[in-house]
Amino acid sequence: MRYSPPNNRLYTKNRANFAKRLKKNSIAVFHSNDIMPTNADGMMPFHQNNDLFYLTGIDQEETILMVYPDFHDHKLKEILFIRETNEEIAIWEGHKYTKEEAREISGIETVLWASDFDRIFNTLMAEAENVYLNTNEHIRAEIIVETRNARFIKSCRERYPLHQYHRSSFIMHQLRAVKSDEEIFALQEACDITEKGFRRILNFVKPGVMEYEIEAEYIHEFLRNKSKGFAYSPIIASGFNSCVLHYVENSKACNNGDILLMDVAAEYGNYNADMTRSIPVNGQYTKRQKEVYNAVLRVKREAMKMLIPGNTIPAYHKEVGKFMESELLGLGLIDKTDIKNQSPESPAYKRYFMHGTSHHLGLDVHDVGNIYQEMKTGMVFTVEPGIYIREENLGIRLENDVVITSNGVTDLMKNIPIEADEIEELMNK
Repeated sequence: MRYSPPNNRLYTKNRANFAKRLKKNSIAVFHSNDIMPTNADGMMPFHQNNDLFYLTGIDQEETILMVYPDFHDHKLKEILFIRETNEEIAIWEGHKYTKEEAREISGIETVLWASDFDRIFNTLMAEAENVYLNTNEHIRAEIIVETRNARFIKSCRERYPLHQYHRSSFIMHQLRAVKSDEEIFALQEACDITEKGFRRILNFVKPGVMEYEIEAEYIHEFLRNKSKGFAYSPIIASGFNSCVLHYVENSKACNNGDILLMDVAAEYGNYNADMTRSIPVNGQYTKRQKEVYNAVLRVKREAMKMLIPGNTIPAYHKEVGKFMESELLGLGLIDKTDIKNQSPESPAYKRYFMHGTSHHLGLDVHDVGNIYQEMKTGMVFTVEPGIYIREENLGIRLENDVVITSNGVTDLMKNIPIEADEIEELMNK
């Protein structure tokens, strides 16, 4: 692995917190993600199931975690099953975890080969009453591909129909929403690598450069700093493309006078940063571009003040909308008649600011967590207001990642330039 793994106390603590929330005499099983095919014999890069990673730190395919806190034999209360390697696999695919390495990373004493799973699971199921199985219940998820977890749920219920089945995801969403110090460290590393990429391109962007060339500069800087690469498909959007929220083609030339909106960030140790900056291609904002830019920046700063323990995402977004409404009035994009005629379901500001301001951030870029749950210290959110004026080919979005504390937020991207004057200065050195 490229990153330095944290002490296994993190994963031991995560499993203990999960186990405390299980019903009495329960067994829980987590499977790794599949390696997904492309075409012919091609395969996509492997990405571990984030719930399994959160509980074990194991970043390898064909891994299974079994947790049974009330089982009689201490050695079988936690079992990690990993892929058995051999000389041929080592030749073709490289090194795989040994049992000793998996034990050191995860903190799990009992590590067995995956081929032992069915036999051990059958033994434990004879004693268990409740079974916790893992599913993807993210509110934005569109489930199309059947996962290893989904296949296991189907076979498990067929083989053991009289057990009581429960959802692990409900517990995992609660746990993963609040980050530990070790997780915040990894997120800070991802943000610091992102900063290096951004500072690199400030010296690279000029009229005529292609969006994909900028993408290449970012990935070069990310990889050389121990990141596996982009946290998500990068948006490198110049001119009118800056008004397309999920533009990922990155194929156009950046023209003189354009704004370049870049929603791009690095991952580190499977934890993800999420940054957006909007810079002038020629190094100098026009008067209008700077007016819109500073309006977005003011909304962002007001939004950060509202990320406090006890608030909720729906209430927060409603209040952010009021600040955006005021800024759009000042920019002449909406008027008092628009506001008078608006409905609660379709506020006037949504014409120019049509997405949410914040989402949970962590192992997933849009991390798990109940949006109706009150905010707590240790939660990590993005803050990303934007104004998109399609008739002016002008889109501005600004985004930082913050941790909620008892005394306001800690900005993980406080060192990444965001003031318009500082960006101009850095681009014109």
